[in-house]
Order: sequence, then C-alpha cells, then structure tokens
Amino acid sequence: MNRCRWCNLNNPLYIDYHDNQWGKLNLDEHYLYEMLILETFQAGLSWECVLNKREAFQKAFDNFAIEKIMLYDDKKITELLNNAGIIRNRLKIKAAVTNSIIFAQISKKYGSFGEYLKSFSGNKVIYEIGKTTNKLSDDISADMRKRGMKFVGSTIVYSYLQAIGLIYSHEKDCFLYKMHGLNEERGNL
Repeated sequence: MNRCRWCNLNNPLYIDYHDNQWGKLNLDEHYLYEMLILETFQAGLSWECVLNKREAFQKAFDNFAIEKIMLYDDKKITELLNNAGIIRNRLKIKAAVTNSIIFAQISKKYGSFGEYLKSFSGNKVIYEIGKTTNKLSDDISADMRKRGMKFVGSTIVYSYLQAIGLIYSHEKDCFLYKMHGLNEERGNL
C-alpha cells in the first residue's frame, strides 16, 4: 500500500497517524487545541519528533485540558522543563500557556475554534499538494500573531491545517489521495 513519501514506514506511530488522522477533517475543539499545541512545539523540528513524544506530552500537559494549562505557573513550567519525555524549550512551553489563553478567547468569541478557522477558509477544504504555505495559512498566522500567539508562523499554521483536514494534501501515489477533490480547488465542509 502506497503512502505519502514523508511517512516513515519504519515507525508504526507515523503510519497510524498518516492513515487515520492526517488530512481527515476533525473540528473537535479538544483535537484542534491539542494539535495546535503540538504543532507549535514542532517549530524548527520534525513532526515525527513531536509525534513520538505525543503520549508524553498528553501526560505532561494534563491531557491537554485547556482550563489547567491556562493556569500553569512558574513551578509547573519548571516541572515541564525537567520532563525528559517532552520537548523542553522554555519559550515554547510559555507560548503553550499564552496560546491556550488566546485559543479560549477566540473560541468564546466565535463559538468554537473550528468556527474561527472556517471564517478564514470560507467553510471549504482546500485540496493541494507540494506547498508549505498558502494565502489561508498566511492570513490565519497573521491574525493569530496579531492576537498574541507565538510559534504560529505560516508554515506551522499550514501544517496544522493539514493535520486537522482543512487542507487535504495526500500525494498522488498515496492510497488516500482524492483525485476528485484535487481537480477542484476547494470542497465544501
């Protein structure tokens, strides 16, 4: 069975992620939040590195309970910096706290974070291959940064949108490739 070239076939976690999550539209609020936090830790690293630590992140970050993470103090940040199971970067850990507060504010204003994202996407899924940024990721990134989020450059946001399925990018040789969607510019949600 052919998969996207980036999928490490020697890593069962990566295969499972590719086959069952990546590119599948999922606007569940908890999933959107978890993926945003994980994607921000990816900055400067590979997604596989983050994915391999996902379970440790879930434990260290209270199963991504936003209400708890918004309240993390210096003691908790020090605890996370000493956790060898996660990516121990002080700026990214502090950004996770700040981004959580802003995520909650956006969700409250729009009714959900998914509605916020759809306000940019025009309620459509974009089908494209071979890009790392586009106008959608540029616009969302600029808005998130304007609101005070960190580690949300256009490339990270693009990767995030692929992960949650607002951008569908399975390659032509992949068994999950949707030719009909890629012949259209966008598909309805």
